[in-house]
Amino acid sequence: MSDAMTQELFRIDAYLQECEATVIAVTESGLILDRTVFYPLGGGQAGDKGWLTVTSGAIAGQRLQIDDTRKAKDAAGINTAAICHVLSAESAVRTGQLQPGDRVNARIDWDCRHRLMRFHTSTHLLCHVIPQLVNGCSITPAYARLDFNMTEPLDKEELSNAIAILVAGAHPVNVGSITDAELDANPTLVKSMSVAPPRGSGQIRTIRIGTELNLIDLQPCGGTHVGNTAEIGNVVVTKIEKKSATTRRVVLGFA
Repeated sequence: MSDAMTQELFRIDAYLQECEATVIAVTESGLILDRTVFYPLGGGQAGDKGWLTVTSGAIAGQRLQIDDTRKAKDAAGINTAAICHVLSAESAVRTGQLQPGDRVNARIDWDCRHRLMRFHTSTHLLCHVIPQLVNGCSITPAYARLDFNMTEPLDKEELSNAIAILVAGAHPVNVGSITDAELDANPTLVKSMSVAPPRGSGQIRTIRIGTELNLIDLQPCGGTHVGNTAEIGNVVVTKIEKKSATTRRVVLGFA
């Protein structure tokens, strides 16, 4: 398992909804493919759901439901470079004849993914509106929340209005990268107190909202995002909670 790798097509294009792939492992946790459009749980963002249609092998023609996507783990419980597509209970019992080398068509639940993309970009806008460090994050198809390390009170209406202005501004959202050295020289790009950007490859993926002349937000991020803030739509702050003396939780939802 430690040698298995999955090509992460979603890192290149978050709008890809399907791809052809080859099964490289059938495990108790799920299926490992050589390439995928499914985003695995990570960075606060939920894993994708969807379907695999088997196109070759003993069970060709069968449609398998994927209930979650996770980073695969080796025998020591360490995340590997492979991605595990977690099957529904009903689909799992039908994979006994599925073999490495069988081909599948992998298709994500696009409505679910697009909501995740819209919410994820919204959380980056919220980081601009509230320039404080984040010590917790959860992005689901139903809501998104950020926990900010701060003591000052926050106002729902003011935050919602500020986000609405940024959404209406139709700012471009672009994937880029910086080197480890560039990040070391600009440590304030990291907004999270609990999750460090992955290092070791020489390049760290970034998400930029706005342009160099009108920069809204720039930070390391491996998640999926919309291409323009206008695509987010009507997102509002639905709740603000005081989680501790130094933590304020902000919850986002679609109006």
